[in-house]
Amino acid sequence: MFCDEVKIFVEGGKGGDGASSFRREIYVPKGGPDGGDGGRGGDVILRASSAVHTLLHLRYHPHLKAERGKHGSGRNRHGRSGEDLIVDVPAGVVIMDEKGQNQLFDLLIPGQKLVVARGGRGGRGNARFATSRRRAPTMAEKGEPGEKRTLLLQLKLVADVGIIGLPNAGKSTLLARISAARPKVAPYPFTTLEPQLGLVDAGDRGSFVAADLPGLIEGAHQGAGLGHKFLRHAERTRVFIHVIDIAAVEGRDPLDDYQAINCELSFYKEEMAYRPRVIAANKIELPGASHNLERLKRLVGSSRPIFPISAVTGEGVADLVRHVAELIASLPCQEQAVSTDQLFYLPPQEDELRVEKKDGVFIVRGREVERLAAMTDWQNEDALRRFHKNFARIGADKLLREKGIQPGDTVVIGKREFIYQDPHEDPHEGQNEEFKR
Repeated sequence: MFCDEVKIFVEGGKGGDGASSFRREIYVPKGGPDGGDGGRGGDVILRASSAVHTLLHLRYHPHLKAERGKHGSGRNRHGRSGEDLIVDVPAGVVIMDEKGQNQLFDLLIPGQKLVVARGGRGGRGNARFATSRRRAPTMAEKGEPGEKRTLLLQLKLVADVGIIGLPNAGKSTLLARISAARPKVAPYPFTTLEPQLGLVDAGDRGSFVAADLPGLIEGAHQGAGLGHKFLRHAERTRVFIHVIDIAAVEGRDPLDDYQAINCELSFYKEEMAYRPRVIAANKIELPGASHNLERLKRLVGSSRPIFPISAVTGEGVADLVRHVAELIASLPCQEQAVSTDQLFYLPPQEDELRVEKKDGVFIVRGREVERLAAMTDWQNEDALRRFHKNFARIGADKLLREKGIQPGDTVVIGKREFIYQDPHEDPHEGQNEEFKR
């Protein structure tokens, strides 16, 4: 089964927790802090591969999560970093945002790797917080959560030749005739629902890869029928074989068919309408074909070569294949897709600090503040004081006051819920705590 579009949910591994530990040895009554750092979480990486031809494996397993880092421990032992999760995808996959509106990256060359979700860094152990004034810190950080994203993957086939035409023009029959591919052939529209690839042997003129692309209908550039599915795959082909039902078996005028394809290509991307194209006037063996062929020649003139063929009997097909092979050889050489081990990163998600009020609850959002809350050990007083200090430093407390927060109101940060308390009215143990759990 062919699958050329899938939505995936990726999450980098969570960092390991830092350790809070003190050196304990005989004759060393006041050993210092020796808690090690947690390991970094693994990344989720997509790797372009020429051995994979579909996205089907991701349709049934769309949730991709890398391994978390291991926790630190005493004696300054750091936790092991989590393993990266590397997932192979076909070369030619385009990575889009969740809504499919913005292209983020194009994995075109086999071997290219793209980090789509970074792992969180490991929390620091208490040995990292020791200073000349604070020699026995008990505070250690929790591991940072991994990056989360929802992405849309779209596959655009990489082929030399795209076989295009309206439904039931004979595209699949032609591909079966010129290659070893065996697409489904049946006398009803949209028999071909998925692109089919075939390797065509042109003898001493070499070989090329041809793709039988799902048929078009009017309005395809707007997504009608299989429009976008077809046009997306047609983008990367170098030459088009435009198959036309010259015998008008389906009751359509062959000249209208020709014009319809031109319009749909130009509406989708104007340059596609001017791409090198060969016209295959199919079903030439049937009555009425010769008359329509003459009409088509008068319309097209010398702008594009026309080959009368019969995909069923094979008449004229050899000449068509030879011409297409020569045309491909005459085109400017494209850069060869040489395997590479390059590693790329998606840009970090923009997530500014903001406060929303919903049903009387103040929700604080933002990558930095949520990371701060997730990495705080809420059972440790030193960690609480550090959180409050950083919470004010990044401006979150100021935003809450501007939104009109009052003592006793509920505040939510990530997965944590707090009760807000004015620090100027909190005499508890002489500390200025803004939240109480």
